[in-house]
Amino acid sequence: MISPDQLRSKYLDFFKAKGHAVISGKSLLPENDPTVLFTTAGMHPLVPYLLGEPHPAGSRLVDYQKCVRTGDIDEVGDPSHLTCFEMLGNWSLGDYFKRESIAYSWEFLTSEQWLALDPAKLSVTVFAGDQNAPRDDESAARWRELGVPEDRVAYLPASDNWWAAGPTGPCGPDTEIFYWTGPGLPPAGSNKGTDSANWMEIWNNVFMEYNRVDEHTLVKLPMQNVDTGMGLERTIAVLNGAASVYLTDSFKPILDAIGTVAGVTYGSDPARDTSMRIVADHVRSATMILGDQRGPSPGNVGAGYVLRRLIRRAVRHGRKLGIEQAFLGTPAAVVVDLLSGAYPELKDNRTRIMDELAREEAKFLETLQKGEHEFEKMLPNLLKNPQKVMSGRLAFKLYDTYGFPIELTLELAAENGLSVNRDEFDDAFRKHQELSRAGAEQTFKGGLADQSEAATAYHTATHLLHKALRMVLGDHVAQKGSNITTERLRFDFSHPAPMTPEEIKRVEDIVNEQIKRDLPVTMRMMPLEEAKATGAMALFGEKYEAVVKVYSVGDFSMEVCGGPHVERTGSMGRFVIQKEQSSSAGVRRIRAVLER
Repeated sequence: MISPDQLRSKYLDFFKAKGHAVISGKSLLPENDPTVLFTTAGMHPLVPYLLGEPHPAGSRLVDYQKCVRTGDIDEVGDPSHLTCFEMLGNWSLGDYFKRESIAYSWEFLTSEQWLALDPAKLSVTVFAGDQNAPRDDESAARWRELGVPEDRVAYLPASDNWWAAGPTGPCGPDTEIFYWTGPGLPPAGSNKGTDSANWMEIWNNVFMEYNRVDEHTLVKLPMQNVDTGMGLERTIAVLNGAASVYLTDSFKPILDAIGTVAGVTYGSDPARDTSMRIVADHVRSATMILGDQRGPSPGNVGAGYVLRRLIRRAVRHGRKLGIEQAFLGTPAAVVVDLLSGAYPELKDNRTRIMDELAREEAKFLETLQKGEHEFEKMLPNLLKNPQKVMSGRLAFKLYDTYGFPIELTLELAAENGLSVNRDEFDDAFRKHQELSRAGAEQTFKGGLADQSEAATAYHTATHLLHKALRMVLGDHVAQKGSNITTERLRFDFSHPAPMTPEEIKRVEDIVNEQIKRDLPVTMRMMPLEEAKATGAMALFGEKYEAVVKVYSVGDFSMEVCGGPHVERTGSMGRFVIQKEQSSSAGVRRIRAVLER
């Protein structure tokens, strides 16, 4: 048996021995990237370096990264889907390429010193080639050199073996490694290309050698990169012979805590098991999001909306298990205990996690009571309907106005001898989704902060704004998040009260004075402690490498940051604050533009 902590350590130790620098995983909330709500892959924080920017730690890197994907949230409940997962990753930034990458993967998986998986239970896939890029015969040949039989190497199309950060950005062919989960050894000729059901993907090596400029244009990147990812939870399941990720040490203690509260045992009833898996996954994800160094509070837009949906879905399935009272704090405490060794921010933010969960849970339980009350008010008229059918329009009103889940409407209707026009509800819900998707959809559109000229200017402006706010309001001001597009910046900062018009004007004047001075923007790499000693600002709670990039804007500001920045401030335009408002308790938000 191998634990998650042991797998993380083995992975880091192996790649350290191969000359990789261990770097810190980053926040679940991407900084300066409006294209995505959460960090959805281990490579997400490293995209600028995959595009050619030098990394302070060098050209060989390894880490573990917490990730959240909610695109298939409705699939959670089966034995394998998760919304929050850990990705073990290693990277070559213009260093080694396919030959070494494949050899490292094979050695780590199969050697007795490391994971000792049976080579006879592994198969691989490679890119079959298309009109955009050639067939990846090099990877296939390397696998065969290592002893993988011909019938275990499958050539698959781009839909299977081409990985991209999004519609544009870094991309390239990949080779994926699968483990046989069926009985005994796989039969001759079996691989992912012929038998999908019994092969579980455990590792993906992406060879990022292209940049997709638009739908029809691929250009070679200035260097050939390797981006690999191994799913920790799936690999733990494989190594321990577990049929499901929920039957591993990553989840069993959480399920036990839920079962204790509900008075049920996992594995005793398929329907209850589904609800227990949903509660376990969603509580784990909500705890990781709330415990993040930049974690949002539950809300109605963006990441806060996703968080609220996870919490409320967990409460709803708790009710299916017979839990009527508030209970999420119990499994959440188990999550903190399980993962705070790898993610110490969970322990640091334990009080916040518990308080936010309790507040949102109480609010939703109140919502459920209101919804039930509204249903009771509708019931006399509904019972007069000869068809005994509740319209989908009314069911959607309960959902849209009171947040009352359709599943509970269906239950209440059935208890009173009624059915619900589900097609009508689904149609109304679909239209609602189309309207709200822009704000709440979790997609991976670009994987990087926009590095266009306009976005770069706005990013530099956040540095000037941060320093100006500290000059005007005091040294208690600290950046709490930012969101940048090519049209504006949004900057969150700690401050207990609204800014006065005079303070806003003074901040504007200070920023514009630095732009007018046409200050040079320079970068130096230095040890983190030296950077702090020299007065460089750094984000509170952020995880930094031992060596960091420090950007100076003339003699005005100095800040630890990854970039990108303008070369001189004079090209940025006139800085105008459009709005200053509350973001959350003790946090203010500024929206500003650069007028050309």
